[in-house]
Amino acid sequence: MRNTTKGFTLIEILIVFTLIGILVGLGIPQYKHAIKKSKETVLKENLYQMRQLINQYYADKGKYPLSLQTLVDEEYFRTIPIDPMTGYSDTWIEIPETPSDEELTIDFQPGIVDVQSGSDQIAIDGTAYNTW
Repeated sequence: MRNTTKGFTLIEILIVFTLIGILVGLGIPQYKHAIKKSKETVLKENLYQMRQLINQYYADKGKYPLSLQTLVDEEYFRTIPIDPMTGYSDTWIEIPETPSDEELTIDFQPGIVDVQSGSDQIAIDGTAYNTW
């Protein structure tokens, strides 16, 4: 009688797990890079859309909105977009307009002319997100 068992030896199993570990080790950096790249793409699109709506508001009303919340209240936005780098919608940096000399003499409320990310992280290209 022959005693033949079917299955894998311990060495074969160790080799398979080692190969799987190597492949996972090579894939994780690429995955993290892809995630960061996609967040950067979302940030660029959010900034573009918000700047477009700020300009549209100015074209419609003849003045800049007082805040991003004004754009929501006036139904230019449904909600303020989430900053993908911080994960929150209240971290955007609103850049106010600079008043002219004649505007300083009257009751002037500066609106926002630009918006930037509130993140202090560095992008893949080496620039800070809050300078985009």
